[in-house]
Amino acid sequence: MDDLNLVMKKSGNDRTYINVGDACFGRDLVLMAGPCSIESYQQAETVALAVRRAGAHILRGGAFKPRTSPYSFQGLGQEGLEILKAAGKTAGLPVITEVVDVRDMELVCRYADIIQIGARNMQNFPLLKEAGRCGRPVLLKRSMYATLWEYLNCAEYILLEGNKELILCERGIRTFETYTRNTLDLSIVPALKELTHLPVVVDPSHGTGRASLVEPMSLAAVAAGADGLLIEVHNDPSSALSDRSQQLTSDEFASLSAKVQKARIFFSSI
Repeated sequence: MDDLNLVMKKSGNDRTYINVGDACFGRDLVLMAGPCSIESYQQAETVALAVRRAGAHILRGGAFKPRTSPYSFQGLGQEGLEILKAAGKTAGLPVITEVVDVRDMELVCRYADIIQIGARNMQNFPLLKEAGRCGRPVLLKRSMYATLWEYLNCAEYILLEGNKELILCERGIRTFETYTRNTLDLSIVPALKELTHLPVVVDPSHGTGRASLVEPMSLAAVAAGADGLLIEVHNDPSSALSDRSQQLTSDEFASLSAKVQKARIFFSSI
C-alpha cells in the first residue's frame, strides 16, 4: 500500500537487522524461550538455565498478563519483572516481556531488553506510539483477527515514532477450527518477508495451544523462512498458573532447539 512508507521494502534485498545480546534478528534463527508467566524466582531461574543450555538466545516471561477471564492469574507485575531480569542475568540471557498498559511502559523498559506488544493490543494505538518512543526493540504480535494490511499499518505506527528496531510475530488467527487454540498462519511469514524489511518470528505456543504441536509447527515455521521462534517452556507445565497445555518441558525444548537449528541449516542451503 502506498502509505506504508516505512514498513515496506525499498528494494528486493532491503532487510533490517536487530542485535540483542549475542543474537541478531534477521541473520540468526533466534530462540526466545521461557514460561508463560513468571511465578517465582526458583521457577524462573530453573527455566532460564535450562533454556540457555539448550541454545536459547533470549529469556521470555510474562509479568503483566492480559487474560480472558478477570479471575485468571494476571501476573506478578513489578515483582515479576524483577524476577525475570534477575533470572536472565543468572543465565546470561537478555529478556523479553509484554507491556499491556501505556502507563507501565517506563517501568517495563527498566527491566526488559525487548518490549512485546501482545495480540490483544495490536491496535492499541497510544501503546504503539509509546512503543515507538521507548528506546527498546519491540516485538509486535499480530492480532487473531487482523489482516496482513491491518497488521502492517500497526507496525507503521511504531516506526513512525522513530523506533526502527521492530520485530513482527505471527501467533495464530481465529478461524472456525476448535481443536487448536488458533490457526497458525504460516503463509504470512513469506508474505511479510516479501513485502517488508523487518524480521519475522513465529509463536507456535499460542498459535496451536497444544504442546505436542509446538515442535512440528516450529519446524514448519523455519521452512517458511521465520527468523526466530517464541516458545513457552515451564519446569512443570502441569502446575503452571497459565497456559499449561501449551508449555514445553525443558527436555522437550532441548529437542526442539536441536532440530530447528538443523532445519535452518538445511533450508538455507536449498
